[in-house]
Amino acid sequence: MAIISSKDAHSSPPSLLTATALPDEEQDRIPSQPGERPIRPQHLEDYVGQQELKDLLTIAIAAAQSRQAALDHLLLYGPPGLGKTSLALIIAAELGVRCHVTTAPALERPRDVAGLLVSLHPREVLFVDEIHRLPKVTEEILYPAMEDFRLDITIGKGQAARIRSVTLPKFTLVGATTRIGALSSPLRDRFGFVQHLRFYHETELCQIVHRSALCLQVPIDDPGALAIARRSRGTPRIANRLLRRVRDYAEVKGTGAVTGAIAEAALELFQVDPKGLDWIDRKMLGVMIEKFRGGPVGLDTLAAATGEDAQTIEEVYEPYLLQIGYLQRTPRGRMATPAAWKHLGFAAQMPLISLQE
Repeated sequence: MAIISSKDAHSSPPSLLTATALPDEEQDRIPSQPGERPIRPQHLEDYVGQQELKDLLTIAIAAAQSRQAALDHLLLYGPPGLGKTSLALIIAAELGVRCHVTTAPALERPRDVAGLLVSLHPREVLFVDEIHRLPKVTEEILYPAMEDFRLDITIGKGQAARIRSVTLPKFTLVGATTRIGALSSPLRDRFGFVQHLRFYHETELCQIVHRSALCLQVPIDDPGALAIARRSRGTPRIANRLLRRVRDYAEVKGTGAVTGAIAEAALELFQVDPKGLDWIDRKMLGVMIEKFRGGPVGLDTLAAATGEDAQTIEEVYEPYLLQIGYLQRTPRGRMATPAAWKHLGFAAQMPLISLQE
């Protein structure tokens, strides 16, 4: 299966626990060492987790193949790093067709998306990542393309202008987004499937770590895989990233095998604690507890006290802290929960007040 990608690769590198695309992500697709297999799964049977979605796709793909028809358009949404791109590539592989990969910011002008659409062959897959960032004029070109497989082109200007329709082959658009609420209703309603990807359970992440270690030819035992899985924030991309860093540590400080003790020592060196918090997470909670007695504290005040950008705190660090119950948003500001006090070792100093006050 050929892959055509127009993703930008010039973004600044995020932290170890940020589930955004990195050069490491390309290694999931292309082995970096002789004998290694790509980490990214190639077929549905290799894809771990999201069982309900896998069952739905298995039926939909089998039905499309039996009719020799294109699969209905599919919209995947959820937090970053959960496997939306992998699913798009798997769908194309299962259908036996090519997958064209691009991102919404790369489709700035109408001619960009028009060029992609006219290059498609019957039943092929067009994957658009971060589809909520499509410009309005580009999005409107997709409406007839998705619904009627037609591309409307304006020829000429002014009174001499006329519209010519170009018939497109029946294709499958797979859109991925982390913010489904930012999609317009006309675009969202044109997808035949709208599916949410959930965070992964610890047992599923252990399976992913074992599979990735096998692909990378890294010996690993169950305690080592469990140590990595527990710190992965329910996200396979973070699990694979931590596995690579632990592999480096094991090769330099050990025999190359990842054991429970080696994984714990490596992740402690990288300042990732057993709950998956890095030093910035702990710094935020520590500042709230030590300087503001656990809150409430406003976002701008918290940003000034920690030296972090307010938007970065709100979009990168807060979601996981909210998910594990270490942070609470109230009308008066952010508050550290009793669980956060205990995790950071401040339980003895915790004030006897209600979080609702």
